[in-house]
Amino acid sequence: MHHRTTVAGLAGALALSALTIPVAAQADDFSGDIKITKVVVNGGKDIVLGTTDVKTFTIAVTATDDSGIEVGSTFPAMWHTPLPNGDYYGLVIPDNIAGKCVRQSFTTTTCTYTLKINPRIHPQDNTTAGTWAVRAHALANDGDYITKDSTAKAKVLRNSRLTVNASPEPVKKNKTITVTGTLTRANWETYKYGGYTKQPVKLQFKKKGTSTYKTLKTVTTDSKGNLRTTTKATADGYFRYSFAGTSTTPAVASAADYVDVK
Repeated sequence: MHHRTTVAGLAGALALSALTIPVAAQADDFSGDIKITKVVVNGGKDIVLGTTDVKTFTIAVTATDDSGIEVGSTFPAMWHTPLPNGDYYGLVIPDNIAGKCVRQSFTTTTCTYTLKINPRIHPQDNTTAGTWAVRAHALANDGDYITKDSTAKAKVLRNSRLTVNASPEPVKKNKTITVTGTLTRANWETYKYGGYTKQPVKLQFKKKGTSTYKTLKTVTTDSKGNLRTTTKATADGYFRYSFAGTSTTPAVASAADYVDVK
């Protein structure tokens, strides 16, 4: 069952008359020379969600006006898909709508807000993995205001996991070893991890006593996310699989599996 958040009711409950979350992505609205100059989500890093843990992150909004910014009237909201009836797939608002504001100068203020995103509530289904938009509002001391529908973008991704196992071990030099593994990612509908199919994954090797992994080959996951390939055992060292990530799923490398070559 998907739980949709009704934006109009939420905004009314918060008494945020200046910030009306857009129905079907309204155009920006402003009056005067006030500007939102910078918005930073999660310190510039992707927001990665598993199946259970709530992720806490910040949105920092910087605004400027010749009269200064009215503290307590800046406000962000992060959303994914607007629906025609005014509801949303995916909507996250700050825990504290006042935020923590720091004046950079007489004209410029940065307000930072703490938000929480719950993989069992906010994404609603796997289609919301990827790019989310940030809508922000700011009010100046002289009454100028600005509301930007999409003032920043943020990635909300399905967490990924990757395993590796090289065998047999120990092994005689130049004999064949088999390297298996599994690539999985969080499913926000079943709340379990499932195989990520038909994905290219690099098999890498780091010789004992060195610090750099070298790519041996690229292996594609099967219909269950499994990996299997063979290679020659030429020296003592560490094998791992490395996945570059996609637009919905972050990059991940497996732990290293050491192989002793006799």
